Amino acid sequence: MRRRKAQEKEILADPKFNSKIVSKFINMVMLKGKKSTAEIIVYNAFEIVKKQLNEPDILKVFHKALDNARPRLEVKPRRVGGATYQVPIEVRQERGSSIALRWIRDFAKTKKGRSMQDRLADEIIAAYKGEGSAIKKRDDTHKMAEANKAFAHFRW
Repeated sequence: MRRRKAQEKEILADPKFNSKIVSKFINMVMLKGKKSTAEIIVYNAFEIVKKQLNEPDILKVFHKALDNARPRLEVKPRRVGGATYQVPIEVRQERGSSIALRWIRDFAKTKKGRSMQDRLADEIIAAYKGEGSAIKKRDDTHKMAEANKAFAHFRW
């Protein structure tokens, strides 16, 4: 083992939904330490999603969108001899969720023209329905892992 394990910070649940995953998402959306602004953006995005989908429980929608966007496999470069192989590995639940959150945030950021809450809401709805950029990224990641299945024996 080269390095020690990073110490994990205990994250507090958000005040509105009492959910740690929502709190994590707010922290990811936050820029320059402006947490209250990030909270407003995320909560407004949730309201937009609630209106558009006519779903009373926004947390269910958010969790389903996350689960749809979460990758199950990914590739990790491994150097064996002189060659670097892309070795497919399974993704832990926790890491998969944070990757999905990151993808949803990043693809919402790259869209232009509207407010961040509108773009976030669109991305969450698209992930909920099983379409959109985050889902495409997940599928590409899975395809890459599938294509490199031959190197799975290099996993250690």
